[in-house]
Amino acid sequence: MSEFRLTRLGEQVREEISQMILRQQIKDPRVSTFLSINRVEITSDLSYGKVYVSSFMSHKETLKGVKGLESAAGFIQTKLSKKLRLRQFPKLTFIMDSSIEEGFAMVQKLTEQEKSRVEEPETENQESEN
Repeated sequence: MSEFRLTRLGEQVREEISQMILRQQIKDPRVSTFLSINRVEITSDLSYGKVYVSSFMSHKETLKGVKGLESAAGFIQTKLSKKLRLRQFPKLTFIMDSSIEEGFAMVQKLTEQEKSRVEEPETENQESEN
């Protein structure tokens, strides 16, 4: 399958799983509506798919949600295969993705550095005036 079609299929799968989570169609109590599906990578032979999951909840809560999705993988695959009508539907594995948290932490660090740079010239100007 071409790279473009794999990307498009991954986006469709991501959207459908996100909608299932939002509509609370997955009955596992560990699966929270605060979970978000970042991306889905599907192999070229359509045999496997990696679903990257993240959340702004604590690391422990997000990990519990990923385990809930992993246990509901069969249900999710069945629902999606009926809806997307593929000859072979990939076996989904759910992986916790901490890239959003890492990006948020990096933005906070950059903001703190910018604040300290702005404050330094002000203190230097005050010292030179005295």
